[in-house]
Amino acid sequence: EAMTVDYQNILFEKTGAEGAVGLIILNRPEKLNAWTHDMRDEFLDAMDRVNKDSAMGAMVVTGAGRGFCAGADISAMFKKQLDDEGPRRPSTAANWVKAVRAAKPMIAAINGACIGVGLTQILPCDYIMASNEAKFACAFVKMGVVTELASSHFLVQRMGWGNASEAALTGRTMDGAEAVRLGLADRLVAHDDLVDEAIALADMMAQNPSRQLRMVKELLTQNGSEDDLDKVLERETKALVLDAYQECLS
Repeated sequence: EAMTVDYQNILFEKTGAEGAVGLIILNRPEKLNAWTHDMRDEFLDAMDRVNKDSAMGAMVVTGAGRGFCAGADISAMFKKQLDDEGPRRPSTAANWVKAVRAAKPMIAAINGACIGVGLTQILPCDYIMASNEAKFACAFVKMGVVTELASSHFLVQRMGWGNASEAALTGRTMDGAEAVRLGLADRLVAHDDLVDEAIALADMMAQNPSRQLRMVKELLTQNGSEDDLDKVLERETKALVLDAYQECLS
């Protein structure tokens, strides 16, 4: 069942078994889905839609055409700043990472070029599938800027110190198979099966109780790089107590 949402920069539809999965497609194919503020706002709106819909349990993000997202559309973003009469928008980097980690499960299905902010926006996702036609590059250093969206944390979490350093310090491009081998992505999938496989995995996640899924995500966020095991146990115990309390209420 397609949604009749009038987005300009993304497509959004309900899919999967009984419409339990939200499919978000970055949709500026002529620009390899280059990232703009408007695209980000629509993406966040679609995420919110899934989060608020009790019939939906997870979401998949992919790109239209041959790219996933080839980085920021610098010209569009600067033009918007010049055209806007009001003050500059505050940076939403922290909000983006928090939104992804607080959302229902999110799977990124990388169908082509995934470069710069195209890459860093998906690192906080729960799972990254790569088509054999995907291309990944953490290319910031080549452009004289540093990695953002907490990627200096997530790259090390995903790839380990050495591989993360090599990817970020060379800015080189790697294909889907190498990205999976180095831990940047989680599963290599034949290009034609990519979105179906991502939706199937999202469906499996969506079958679980939504509240617990969000709590598990929160625990992974907080505890994934926590070295104080007492804190780890304390957070888990608190979540279990909350669960028990909810059980009593219901």
